[in-house]
This record gives sequence, structure tokens and C-alpha cells, in this order.
Amino acid sequence: MQLYQGKQHNQRTQRRQKGGWAKKIVIIIASLAAVGILAFAGYFSYLLATLPKVDRLADYKPPIVSQVFGDDGSLVGEFYLERRTVVPVDKLPRKLIQAFVAAEDANFFQHKGIDYFGIVRAAIKNVLSMRKKEGASTITQQVAKSMLLTPEKSFSRKIKEAILATRMEKQLSKDEILYIYLNQIYMGAGAYGVQLAAETYFGKDVENLTLAEMAMLAGLPKAPNTYSPIKRMDKARERQAYVLERMVKQGYITPAEALHARNTPIVIHAKKKVNGEQSAYFLEQIRIQLEEKYGEDRLYKEGLKIYTTMNAEMQKAAYDGVVNGLKALDKRQGYRGPLKYLAESEVEAFCKQVEDGIEGASLKTGATYQGVVTAINPTRGDITVRVGERTGTLSRRDMTWAGKVQLVESFTRPEGKTKPITLGSVVEVSVLTADTNKTGARFALEQMPEAQAALVAVDPRNGSVKAMVGGYDFRKSQFNRAVQARRNPGSAFKPLIYAAAIEKGITTATLFDDAPVEYESGKEKAWKPKNYDNIYRGAVTMREALTNSINVVSVKILETIGVNYAIDFAKKVGITSPLSNNLTLALGSSSITPIELTTAYATFASGGYRVTPYLITKVVDQEGRVLEETSPPQVPVFTAATSAAGETGDSADNPSPTGLAPLQAISPETSYIITNLMESVVTSGTGQRARALGRPVAGKTGTTNDMKDAWFVGYIPQLVAGVWVGYDQERSLGYSGSGGQAAAPIWTEFMQRAVSGIPLQDFTVPPNVTFALIDSRTGFLAKEGSDGAVTECFISGTEPTSYGVEPPKGLVPVSTSP
Repeated sequence: MQLYQGKQHNQRTQRRQKGGWAKKIVIIIASLAAVGILAFAGYFSYLLATLPKVDRLADYKPPIVSQVFGDDGSLVGEFYLERRTVVPVDKLPRKLIQAFVAAEDANFFQHKGIDYFGIVRAAIKNVLSMRKKEGASTITQQVAKSMLLTPEKSFSRKIKEAILATRMEKQLSKDEILYIYLNQIYMGAGAYGVQLAAETYFGKDVENLTLAEMAMLAGLPKAPNTYSPIKRMDKARERQAYVLERMVKQGYITPAEALHARNTPIVIHAKKKVNGEQSAYFLEQIRIQLEEKYGEDRLYKEGLKIYTTMNAEMQKAAYDGVVNGLKALDKRQGYRGPLKYLAESEVEAFCKQVEDGIEGASLKTGATYQGVVTAINPTRGDITVRVGERTGTLSRRDMTWAGKVQLVESFTRPEGKTKPITLGSVVEVSVLTADTNKTGARFALEQMPEAQAALVAVDPRNGSVKAMVGGYDFRKSQFNRAVQARRNPGSAFKPLIYAAAIEKGITTATLFDDAPVEYESGKEKAWKPKNYDNIYRGAVTMREALTNSINVVSVKILETIGVNYAIDFAKKVGITSPLSNNLTLALGSSSITPIELTTAYATFASGGYRVTPYLITKVVDQEGRVLEETSPPQVPVFTAATSAAGETGDSADNPSPTGLAPLQAISPETSYIITNLMESVVTSGTGQRARALGRPVAGKTGTTNDMKDAWFVGYIPQLVAGVWVGYDQERSLGYSGSGGQAAAPIWTEFMQRAVSGIPLQDFTVPPNVTFALIDSRTGFLAKEGSDGAVTECFISGTEPTSYGVEPPKGLVPVSTSP
């Protein structure tokens, strides 16, 4: 009995112990649950407190493209963070809206921000397919994510997205949400919003789209690159069919309309894009000015309209001239071999990378691409080159400039100095004939020039910059050599020395002794200036000295007028860089920028008025308010009538509000005489390539020691252009690297196209300039038909007045010593 009672007692004790543990577990679980609920409540409260305000979406102002216009009103450039043109929702076709709703959020007009049925449907489909096949984000959620949240992928962001979507639906109408969505969404090919997408893919405004085009656009947001009609029309068609099917299911269109849309041909006819590549340096220069004045946000987000002095045709001609000139110079130096060698296993990845960078469905004729050699026919010497997903032929005749290049029909990585073309070689090719169905292209061998160049063109009548190129490729180097590179101008500086001499009283009849001379320099060796051709001609006039770019005479002229006087004169005509205070200045030993030297020549072209180069004429904000405007300054213009009557032309006494008014820097007579001398440089001297213009041209070449810099600056009465060619890290341009061979061809190609719409005009003779027949051997007057007789121009009253056989005793007699 006692044993039985003991057992019962033990069992009750065990039950009490078990009950105690159960209570403890319940308490622990309840406590954890309470903590979890409190934590979630706290976290939820934190999320609510940190969520951005939905109110600001009511005043939706997305970043808008700022547009840049040329001097004729044509679009020449854009500044933007996102390329977008905003369209009011009432201007959007209803079927376009329905296409996007059907594709992205079928229940958009019914739900309140979150589509619960859509979530369930997507979950079931994803479970059945064992992968994420369908999303459930509504259009409202997509707007919340795009406008108010970061792109991170996290559980907390999805919660925020849902809360914000619900709040948005309470504060914004469905049309307002659609307005934001259809203007904000990325549509591929750099286009944001449906308007830019319509322009990018079909070359039309959004209201003019067909149903077929609307459905194709509506299929893009899911994966813009995958479904791009430019790159992958087959995939784009598949997605279009899906959108049309969804539209039928939602009752937006009939099956017959869907069938007709599927059978409608799609023509990719993008609006002509602004070629930022050819205008990049010009645009960068105005970007710097505008960003400094208005700030980055205003420039990139507020849709400014910027009107400039750029002439689009001249800018294209400048770009082509620089590119073609540098390519020609580089090819004369020889072929340096393939860019690199790929193993067979590396070819596919490289080609995919190239393909991703190709715009459009086919290669552009004239454009340059990187390609991989995939086959070689050693017998014929033909090479098969793959550019992205396309292939074409590079024949021997299209690479003759490279000389005898060894072809190796295997994947090898050559060692040593020899660089043959092998299978897997990466080469640069230009497109002679575009590909058809990704085959059949014809290529020519190219290589990236190592030298650089700059070209700047200015209207000397007002200072407006018509074209500017600061290098071969802006993408690889943003350094604008036209305005930033200080280089020695060599003989291109001589006209400033000669003009200073004329201004001081030396005449074109004054003779100088072209003979060797020495100058003590305070160093171990005396300085002995030498002529470029090592020929010394004896007594010469200024015209002969400048035409043949005689160094010794230039130094003697500078010595005669004084270095300080020449420096002051150079500053008056537009040189702002520091200049060497010694006689080497006569040979262009001081570094200056191309735009400085071009401005100085513009002073000669304008009749002695120094103009200030400028690029921006007007800036207007999104509301049409004028933020700044420049009244084009004008220099006085001599006409045949005013010249004959002895008048001075129109007045330039009304300065522009921006301080760009031309200043009378030197006399019109000096300007004309130096211009007349430089005409001889073109007709019979070192600048003869410029004769190709077939009109009056004045200019001067420049080549520095060891051919490190090549220049040509020249002008007609309505346009002046300067060209510099050289390496960034100074070294010789080598064979054919003189100003006449490297820079003048670029200048000539540019000017031939630039002047096509400019009337032919002679340089106007000022009323105080007279002409006289002189003997170039003595400087005296000469009789018609006598040996050495030439017509020279003088400031009236300074011409010779007598005939003689000895040089006149003028300001600078013939001499053999300083």
C-alpha cells in the first residue's frame, strides 16, 4: 500500500515538473513573439518615418535635355543626365497607354497600388516553373521605385515600395501616375520616356505611332536591350505579339486589329541623332562656361536652350579634316601592327563586347571599328575580319599603305619587334561597304593616329567661333588642344614680327641681308640662326623673306624694331601667353595656343580690329525666359565705295553688353600690307596647298625644330582658321611633318568645304594704301618691264620716289652684321 502511494506521489511530481517546463516554454515563446511584434512594429514605424514624401510627385519635373543650337538654329548638341522629352498624358494616344497597361499591369485601373491577385498569380506561375518567370510589381510600384527609392534589391525596399504605392494612389490620380511612368521609364538606346523612344526607334512623335509600333514600345520596359527592335527584331516581334495578345485579352483591341498589327511591317527609321562626336570639343568648351555660370543641376536637368556660334557644316568639315589629316600623316609613318593578339577562346567574348558598342542594325559606311581576324587566305592575301556579330573581307588592295605585312594562318602571339597579322589579331578597320545580313562587308585597314591636332575657325568680322576641334578623339582625350595646348608656333609667328615692323615704319621696299650672323648669348656658344633650307640669298625684300620663311631676316627685323616693341604688338593683336624677351621670338620660340594665334591673324583679316572669340549667343530657360544674350559685335567694313571715297566704313563705337566690342589694335594699312605679303606665301611660297581654294587667301606655315610642331594659319576676308599638329609628349613628326605637309592639308580640306557657301571676295584695300613698281634688288622705283620689277604696296607717302641702282638709305639698309 505504501509502495503504491509512493508511485502515485512520484507521478504527480513528474506531472508538475512537466507542466512547469511547458509553462516556461509558452512564456518564452510568448515573450519572443512579443519582442518580435515590438521589433517589427518599431522597424515598421522606422520605415514609415524614413519614407520619402509622396507629395513632391504631384509637381513632377524630371531631368530634361538641354539643347544646343548652331548659328542656323539646327540642333548640334545636348546636355543631359537622362535623354528625355516630357509629354502631357492628354497628348499620349489612348491605345499606347492601354498597350503599356496590358503589358505591365493589367489591373492598373482597378487596384489601389498593390495588385494582390497579381501577386498570387505570379507566385503560382513561379512555383510551377521553378524559377522567377513573372513579377507582380504594379505600375504604381515601379514609379515609387524609380522616383522615390534606391535601386537596391532587398526585402525592406519591397515593403517601402508597397507602402509608397498605396500612398501614391491616395494622392495622385491614375492619369498622373501614368504621366510620370510614361515619361520616366527607360526604353533602351539611351532614351527615357515614350516620346524619345518613338523618335529613337521610329523617327516620329508619339502621337503618330501605329498600333504595331505602340505594342513594340510597350514591350521594351521588361528588358530594353533584349527586345530592342534595332538590335534584335526577332525578339522585339515576339514581345510585340505578347503585348497585342494581352491587349485583346483586356478588351482594348479586337483580334482583327491585333492580327493586322502583327502583320504590319516595322521600319526602323530613327530621327537623325545629334553627332556629338564631331562637336565634342566645342560642346565641352561651352559646357565649362555654362556650368560655371548656372551650375551643374540647371545645365543637365532644366532643359535650357543654348544658342551658339557654331556652323554645323563647318564643324563637320573641321572634324573630318582633322581625322583625315591625322590618318594620312600616321599612315606615312608606317603600320605599327595589330592592337593585340587573342587566343581562340577569347574571340567570342571580345566580339560580344564590340557588338554591345555598335549602334544600329548594321555597320556604318566610313566608320571605324575594332575587329578580329578569323580567317586568312595566304594565296590571295585576303583576310576575313569579324566585327561584333558581322563578318567582312579585308583585301590586300585595301591595306596597301601598310606595306608588306606578314600574314600567319594560325593563332599565335608573336614575340619580338615583328608584328604580323595572325588569326586572333585585333585590327582597326573602316567600312567601305556596309554588311548585308551581317555578312559581306568590305573593310579597309586603319590604325589610331598617335599624333594629335587642333583646328579653330573664327569669323574675323565679329569673333564668333564657327568650328573647333581639340583632338582626334574626345572619348580618349578630353584635353582641348585648340584652347589649352601651348606650343611653339615656329614660322607661323613671323607675320606678327613683320606686321610690327610695318607698323613701326619699315616698308616693303626695305632690303635685308640674308647672310649668316652670330649673336653672343652669354653662354659658351654664340647663337647662330640658320635658314631652314641652309640657303642664303643676299639682299631680299620683306616679301621674299616671308614668302620663303627666311629665318635670318626675321631675326634681323626683330632686332631692328626691338623685342619689347614686338611683344607689345603681339599682345595688341591677341596674344595673351608670356613671350620670350629675346631674339628667338622671331622664330616662334614662345609657346602659345592655337586660338591665340588664330585671333591674331583675325586682327589682320578684319582690318586691324582685334575681336574676342566667343561661342554662346543666347541661353533660354524652360519657360522661355532669356538668361543671357550676346549682340554680335561688328567691325567696321571697308567696301569698294568707301575705300574709293576715303571713308572709314561703319563705326564700331557701340560696345556689346558683354564686352565683346572689337578694338582697333593696329592700323588698317598695316593689316592690309601684311595680308598682301601673306598672299605671296600662298601663291608662291610654303603655303601653296591653300591655292586649292581658288580665291584670295593669306596664310603662313610654321614648323618648329625637329618637326615637333606643324602649323598653318590662313584666312579669307570672311573666315580665319588655324591648325596645329603634333604629339602631346613632344617628339618629331618625322617624315612629311612640316607645316606645309602636315597642317596645311587639314586646313585646306576644311576651308574648301567651309567656304562653299561664302561669296568670293578680295581683300579690301584701305584708302591710305598705294602701290608702286619697285626694283626688288635695290628697293628703288623700277620701270615697267625692267628686270626685278615687282609691284609693292605701301602706306601712302612711304613708297620710293626715285630710281637708282644702289639700295636706298632707308630705315634699315642692307647689312651683314646686327
